[in-house]
Amino acid sequence: MHACDHAAGSALAASPRIFENPLLDRMSRVHHFVPLVIYLPPLGVLLWTSARTLQGGSVAIAVLAGYLGWTLVEYLGHRFLFHFRPRGSLSARIHFLVHGVHHDHPNDRLRLVMPPLMSLPIMAAAFGAIFLICGATISLPVFAGFLIGYLLYDLLHFHVHHAEPRTAMGRFLRNRHMHHHFRDDASWFGVSAPWWDELLGTSPPRRSEVRK
Repeated sequence: MHACDHAAGSALAASPRIFENPLLDRMSRVHHFVPLVIYLPPLGVLLWTSARTLQGGSVAIAVLAGYLGWTLVEYLGHRFLFHFRPRGSLSARIHFLVHGVHHDHPNDRLRLVMPPLMSLPIMAAAFGAIFLICGATISLPVFAGFLIGYLLYDLLHFHVHHAEPRTAMGRFLRNRHMHHHFRDDASWFGVSAPWWDELLGTSPPRRSEVRK
């Protein structure tokens, strides 16, 4: 490998310190299986409880609705929260902590899934909103679908950065995400849900797709 290529690859995979506090900095790095350890047990409880209180068809529809809700949250959050344009040093610092560090070092294996410090408040807020909208009974399978969507997103995000997809769909999703990282970060915000980019006009012209 050429020295310049090696240096560039090292920079992309670097895992810089982002907090002065050593505990906070350590908690900003997460193994990609951590979300499964945290969220699979409550997901199982939600699905089991839903199956005991609702008919199978109702559970399936509610889970699908929750999953689709996650995909929209993923798209809007990535587009408007993760890619807001900072104005001033404080907002620039917030932007770097939330998402900028990932674009500077996209191959950092320990900063590819959301750390619990970030995901737990999001999930708590999502459950509260779903509970208020859907009520106590339906909110359980809807939130289960939301969790399924989140876990698929986190694992897929890791996969497109650190695996060689073997299917046409896997290559398609990887090419889209690499385009977002290395050609145009104002397009293709839906990591696991490409349809939102098509529906909401954030897909680039087909001729500019990354092909690998």
